[in-house]
Amino acid sequence: MEGKLGNWHNFLLSHDKKFGSCLRDPARRSRETLVAFLKTFTKQSDLKIFDAIIRRHSNQDLFKLYKGKSDGIPEQRLVQNTLQHPLYPLDYAFGEVDEDWVVINLSKKNRVLKFTKMIAIDCEMVLCDDGTEAVVSVCVVDRNLKVKLNKRVHPNKAIADYRTEITGVSPKDLEGVTCSLSKIQKFLRKMLVDGTILVGHSLHNDLRALKLDYVRVIDTSYIFQYPDDNTHKRPSLNTLCKAVLGYEVREAGAPHNCRDDATAAMKLVLAKIEHGVDYAIPLPQPLVVESDMAKLLLHKISCRVTTEELRKVVPGDFNLQLGPRKGAIYSAYAIFKNPQEANKAFESLQGHQEQDSDRRPQKLVEFQLNTGKKASIYVRKMAPDGPSDSKRDLEAAEIEGKASKKAKMDPEIEGNTPTISNKCETHLNEIEALNQRLKESDLEIESLKQQLKQKEYEISILNKMVYSLNKKLGK
Repeated sequence: MEGKLGNWHNFLLSHDKKFGSCLRDPARRSRETLVAFLKTFTKQSDLKIFDAIIRRHSNQDLFKLYKGKSDGIPEQRLVQNTLQHPLYPLDYAFGEVDEDWVVINLSKKNRVLKFTKMIAIDCEMVLCDDGTEAVVSVCVVDRNLKVKLNKRVHPNKAIADYRTEITGVSPKDLEGVTCSLSKIQKFLRKMLVDGTILVGHSLHNDLRALKLDYVRVIDTSYIFQYPDDNTHKRPSLNTLCKAVLGYEVREAGAPHNCRDDATAAMKLVLAKIEHGVDYAIPLPQPLVVESDMAKLLLHKISCRVTTEELRKVVPGDFNLQLGPRKGAIYSAYAIFKNPQEANKAFESLQGHQEQDSDRRPQKLVEFQLNTGKKASIYVRKMAPDGPSDSKRDLEAAEIEGKASKKAKMDPEIEGNTPTISNKCETHLNEIEALNQRLKESDLEIESLKQQLKQKEYEISILNKMVYSLNKKLGK
C-alpha cells in the first residue's frame, strides 16, 4: 500500500534521513514511526481497510473472552468448544481484507455471554471468472426451524461454473434475481448484532463466501468427533444426520438444498444440547464399502478449475459428484461403474504417486487450464493397496501366540537351558525398543505433517493477499 509519501520503503527514505530504509523490518521500528507511516494514508478505500482491521482485532479480544468463559450455559459451551477446536485458528483466520467485508462487533459483552438465541445458515456458491466464489443461494432458520431468509443471490459478475450438480442452480435460476450480497450482509448484521449465535456445518466456508467476520459461532463439524481420532477428521453433514438424527439429509449424488442443510445443522446443535454437551454421541467409524471402491477422490482442486476441465484430466467414463468447499479449493468424487474401472483410471493417470496419512495411494496430477494457466489436483483411491498395518500386526500376534503355545507343549523345549529363555527375553526387549522407536517416529512424522499443513495454509493466505493487492493495483 502507498500513502502520500509512497510505500514503506519510500516513506523510510524521507522520514528517517539517518538510517533510511536499511532498517526495514517494522518490528524493529518505533511505534511513533509506524504511526507516522499510517498517517500518510488518506484515501477513503485505505481507511476502510484500516477500519476493518481494527474491528477484527476487537473481535479477537472478544474471542479470548469467549474462549475462557461459558458460565455453564450449554449454548455458550458449544461456542467455546468451537473456538477451542485445533482447526479453528486455521479455518477462521480469514486472510482477505477489503472494503466488501463486514465485521460484526458485539457490545455489552457480559450480557452477550448469556444470550442463547441461535440461527443456522447455509449457502451455495458458484465459481466466477476471476477465480473467486460467489453466493447464489442462502437460507437462514431459527431455533424453531422457521425460515427467516431463503433467497437466490446474483453475484453481479461473470460466472465460470455454476456447479449445478451440487448447487442445483442453473443460469435460468438467476434470471430476474436482484438480491445482492450487500443486502444479505445487512440482514445478517441486523440478526447478529445483539449477540445471536450463528450455527452452521463447516461454517467458515459460508462466512468466507458471505464476506462476513463474526465470532459467536457453533460449527457442527467441530462439536462431534469420531471415537479415538487424534487427526480431527470432520464428519460430513450426512454422516452426522444419519448417526445423530436417524436420517440422510440428501441422497447420494443429489444437489444440496440450503434449507435442508441449515435445518439439519440446527437440529444437530439442539440434539447435542438435549443429550448434554459432555456426552459423546457415538459416531460410526467411516468404512470403505464395496460401492465406494468404484470412486476416486479428487481433492485440493482450485476454484479456478471447472468441472469440464476435471473430466478432461481424469480418464474413463464416470459421474462427477462435487464435495465440500474449503475456501479457495474444493473436492469431488469420480464415480465409475465398478472398482476395476476406477483402478484402471487411476493407473492411467500421469502424475507423481505417493500415499496419504492413511496409506491410501494418490497421485499429484498437473495440467493446463483453458486459460493457459497451470493447475494441479490430487487423485486418491478410497482404500490402501494391500493389507493394512493393523492386519499385519494381527497376523504377527497370531504367529507369536502359536509359537508360544508350541513352546509350552513341547517337552524338549520345556527342558531347555535358561540360555534360550535369556535369548527370548533379549529378543523381546529388542522388539519393545523397536516399537518404541516406531512410535517416536510416528509422532515426529505427525508433527511434520502438522507443520506442513500450517505452511500450506500460510502460503494460501499469502497468495490471496497477493491476488487482492494485484486486483487493487489493476483498478
